[in-house]
Amino acid sequence: MKSLVLCEKPSVAREIARVLGCNKTSKSYIESDKYIVTWALGHLIELKMPEHYDPKYKNWNLDDLPIIPEKMDLKVMKQTSHQYKAIEQLAKRKDVHECIIATDAGREGELVARWILDKIRFQKPMKRLWISSQTDKAILDGFRKLKSSKEFDPLYASAVCRAQADWLIGLNVTRALTTKFNDPLSAGRVQTPTLSLVIEREKQIQSFVPKEYWTISAKIGESIAHFEKNGEKRIFSKEQVEAIINSTKNERAKVTSMTRKEKTEHHPLPYDLTELQRDANKIFGFSAKKTLNVMQKLYEQHKLVTYPRTDSRYLTTDMKDTMFDRLQSVSAAYKEEAQKLLVKKGKMEAANIFNNDKVSDHHAIIPTEQPVFLHKLDNDEKKIYDLIVKRFLALFYPKHKYEVIATTLTIGGHSFIIHDTNVIEPGFKALTGTKAASNTLLSSLKQGQEVGVSSVKSEQKWTEPPLRYSEADILGKMEKFGLGTPATRAEIIERLVTTEVVERQNGRFYSTQKGKQLLELVNDDLTSPELTATWEQKLEDIAKGKANPDKFMLEIKQQTKQFILEIKNSDKAYKVQNLTGSKCPECGSFLKEKNTKNGKVLVCSSMDCNFSKRKDPKLSNKRCPQCHKKMEIHDGKAGTYFQCRSCNVVEKAADRKKTVSKKEERKLVQKYTKDEGFGNSLGDLLKAAMNKEDDK
Repeated sequence: MKSLVLCEKPSVAREIARVLGCNKTSKSYIESDKYIVTWALGHLIELKMPEHYDPKYKNWNLDDLPIIPEKMDLKVMKQTSHQYKAIEQLAKRKDVHECIIATDAGREGELVARWILDKIRFQKPMKRLWISSQTDKAILDGFRKLKSSKEFDPLYASAVCRAQADWLIGLNVTRALTTKFNDPLSAGRVQTPTLSLVIEREKQIQSFVPKEYWTISAKIGESIAHFEKNGEKRIFSKEQVEAIINSTKNERAKVTSMTRKEKTEHHPLPYDLTELQRDANKIFGFSAKKTLNVMQKLYEQHKLVTYPRTDSRYLTTDMKDTMFDRLQSVSAAYKEEAQKLLVKKGKMEAANIFNNDKVSDHHAIIPTEQPVFLHKLDNDEKKIYDLIVKRFLALFYPKHKYEVIATTLTIGGHSFIIHDTNVIEPGFKALTGTKAASNTLLSSLKQGQEVGVSSVKSEQKWTEPPLRYSEADILGKMEKFGLGTPATRAEIIERLVTTEVVERQNGRFYSTQKGKQLLELVNDDLTSPELTATWEQKLEDIAKGKANPDKFMLEIKQQTKQFILEIKNSDKAYKVQNLTGSKCPECGSFLKEKNTKNGKVLVCSSMDCNFSKRKDPKLSNKRCPQCHKKMEIHDGKAGTYFQCRSCNVVEKAADRKKTVSKKEERKLVQKYTKDEGFGNSLGDLLKAAMNKEDDK
């Protein structure tokens, strides 16, 4: 009898199959005498859409809302149905006696597998592979310690509640807003309060009134002393500034007090995903989505880091014995930083990071025991891996010790203070180049001593509004208010951009007119981070078996009804954004301009019309026979055609000469057979290559 191993992705399935010794390869699975390893392609199953319950819901009508099915059913996703059918056939095999769920060890991974198994009505025993890294050792250890799937029933219940809540609120509110105000308006349980954070910061900036102020500094030797009164450096009176400057002319400075405080900075905790995304954004300008994508490659492909989608920054106590092996794994690439630690047998300085109570599904992100070869990583992977390794190595270094010195000097009856910091022991900050330092002037000064003043001058400044949020700021706010999870926050941010309610400019988020209007139209409760945070906490409690999923869903349904009722009764107005003066050739409505990945497009503003076209026509590689510039490619009623904007030469795509020379033939085949297989014969290759040229 064999175990059916269900993975989330083909790449992970291949690795698990290799470790388990499976070598009989089929189109949809890999088999041995003990295991059959198969895979999903992400989600294969999804919740049914409204039109699957009743065909009338194909058309969006405000009067049909809210749509709340008595029982929410599942359906197979059409584009990946072939893989679902393959898994279904494998599950029915008589030699399969159990299923081992090996999807990602988290809420979403649990949902991927359980929905498939529920849909095929799998009745045989189920076990769970729960691992935090993809190394051979971790996989083998995980299969030796398989868990009962029943342990993860609460996690599955939480995942179902999240999916159904997002469907009910997101779908109903989006349909209601869109049909009420005749423009695509998207709202959701997490994305709307996140938008609210951006809009609120925008309001603070717009209402900000700058105030003029001055600072005064005195140069004493190589040090700069600042005028301070009650801890405040800013002076908001020009007359007071002039009076201080006049009273300090040609005066010497007298040391009236010196305070020294020795301080210790403790080791930073290892990364969770959100903290890593924030640092990657601050240091490298990476978006949250980009950081997560790089992390997935480091985890799945290179196997160099542990499970990325974690919300914990602690490690479990049973991991203590693995620290030395992990240290050894990075020592080849980080010789200078790690070799001296190996001499101490990897003694961990930050022992407080081992805390089982602060680890939920997964521990913090740290390196695996897999040997690292940096030349196999691309630049982005090296940057993220370096952050993780340096944060991990810091745990083995001593604490950072430094001395804070405040020297108060009196000049013309006014107090000036020199603040300085001396590093006593760099400790873990040696990883970032911090070295011990001392200020020779301050170390020689004594109380009551007088010293010369080189200059005293003022500087005019203006108070500044708060900065617009960066991606790191947004992630921090989402974490603070419990909006989303580490696994979903990047996706939520990208959705705000793609729905055009915010814009990303120079690493900062700007609200759009559409976003501002949307927030005015949406129910107040849905914009509240507090409400969404409450929902997220309840989902977490369900995952831990501390809350009732049925009760949670009843609350969501009641809230959905309230939201829709408020929208139906709304008397608020909405103005469609980005309208142009051009009219749709199909229905006569005005066209509006929309930004996409492929440039700007013009789309019909009517909800009943699907007309769209590129605003900036795509250039082909075909040259104009007169001016030899690249010709635009268009799709017209008579088919595809080329047009030169300069000469107005028009040429049908069908008129293109199909015969090529032997030299051109070789070039085409070489160009399009490097990464793509078009067929077995030269004729197949050439035909496909030429077709691809025609598409340009």
